[in-house]
Amino acid sequence: MTIPARIHFCWIGPRLPWAYVFAVLSAAATGGMDAVILHHTDPLEDGPQKRALERAPGVILSRVDPQRDLPAVEQAADLPPGSLVALYEGVRTPVQRADILRTAILYRDGGVYLDMDTITTASLRPLLESGPFVGTERIVWPPHVRTSRSPLLRAKHIGLSLLRQAFRKCPGGWKGFRRVEGLYPLGLNNAVLGAPPGAPWLRACLRAMLALSPEQRLQPYALGPHLLQRVVEQDGTGDLTIHDPSVFYPMPPEISEHLFRTNRRARAGDILLPRTCVVHWYASVRTRARVGRITPAYVRAHRDREYYSALVDATIPDLPADGD
Repeated sequence: MTIPARIHFCWIGPRLPWAYVFAVLSAAATGGMDAVILHHTDPLEDGPQKRALERAPGVILSRVDPQRDLPAVEQAADLPPGSLVALYEGVRTPVQRADILRTAILYRDGGVYLDMDTITTASLRPLLESGPFVGTERIVWPPHVRTSRSPLLRAKHIGLSLLRQAFRKCPGGWKGFRRVEGLYPLGLNNAVLGAPPGAPWLRACLRAMLALSPEQRLQPYALGPHLLQRVVEQDGTGDLTIHDPSVFYPMPPEISEHLFRTNRRARAGDILLPRTCVVHWYASVRTRARVGRITPAYVRAHRDREYYSALVDATIPDLPADGD
């Protein structure tokens, strides 16, 4: 079954910073899809951010009510009544709740899910014909290494961590990291997902979420990348296409800090690889503090000297004004 030509975002909370508005606007302007839907659990604050979304062609703001909407997903996926609602209400953070919502919405509606800390840089339509898909990123600590008792294995990955840290701090280190990235293992990331409605592997993910103990559900990444990795390892890939890091994660965790470094000259094309269509910039790692500073004026002021601003400027032709 073909993946529907629509993009889904999820947002929990009333205030939407510009950095996340740019994620939606870049998807609408550059993603080549029929619709871009922002599912939000709370009424969005009135202001220029909301107005920019309301004016953008193809963008739909859709209020989601987990207590109202999740029971339909439970029924469609043959899950115990009330199980997803209880799971959603039992976790604490917006990240954990978004992990649940993204899987449920994508299972119900089909399409492409994107995290809010992404910039869409090319059309996603070529991805729709290959069936369900997910992407990989370069990481240091895959689950089997974290739980290993082998001193040699742990020493190897400590070395990889120190090497990555050196490339993170070094000016232009993202270029050097690309020369050694093959040393780093691949891990699945759920920041970009694609599937038709009712995809069996998404149903397997929902069931795996429910199978976790209350304590396990609260662990970092337990409902996200770690769960996705475990489901694929246990059930196999089946018809799931697994894309290499160049497609969605051309700058991996930690190294993505270079997107916000000042350079003499920054052009969006410098960091994009031939197959890149999304750049995930990892707001949950070292770039979180920068989110509050990002505005349209910030992008205009930094677009020639910072890769993040260059990406936004290149992918959103009509960048709104801060107070528009």
